[in-house]
Amino acid sequence: MTYSYYKNMQINNIIFVYQGEVTADLVSSILQMIENKLEGEGEDKKVKKRVFNVMVECLQNVYHHLDALPPTDPNNPVKDKTALLMIGREEKDYFIITGNHVLNDRIPEVKARLDRINRATKEELKQLYQEILTGGEFSEKGTAGLGMIDIARKSGQKLGYDFHPVNDKYSFFSLEARVSRIPDKG
Repeated sequence: MTYSYYKNMQINNIIFVYQGEVTADLVSSILQMIENKLEGEGEDKKVKKRVFNVMVECLQNVYHHLDALPPTDPNNPVKDKTALLMIGREEKDYFIITGNHVLNDRIPEVKARLDRINRATKEELKQLYQEILTGGEFSEKGTAGLGMIDIARKSGQKLGYDFHPVNDKYSFFSLEARVSRIPDKG
């Protein structure tokens, strides 16, 4: 049984996967492990930096925006602040996938923000980032979506996402960012 999981990860080019509670210490440990992995594989310095920066933003996004009801709530699909992180490598890209539970009433706002980010050009993303910084459009968690804008800016690609309904209160939100393995010329 374990071997089939191992082979499946190899076939799908998964270099790291974690499912469990997300803590500040864990985020630091994961980042160190992935940095060491990229270093050991001799990845281009600029590519490695972009992958690392996107991972930082993805992990911070999960850490700060994970919705979890108290374990005593019968509608709670999880009993703690669990999330998923998966990192893989393909011929042209690294992919970073995160997944966490979100309250269904937050979906329209998150979807609208992601769609706006995905429609924006590189220059428009830069402008949007500056507008939020100077306009003070911050959420109760203090970010105003800057992390997702940063992920799009640093990855240079559109963000993939999905909301899978879990129950009447929750959905599982998946976010995928891709970073090209081809170094920038600039």
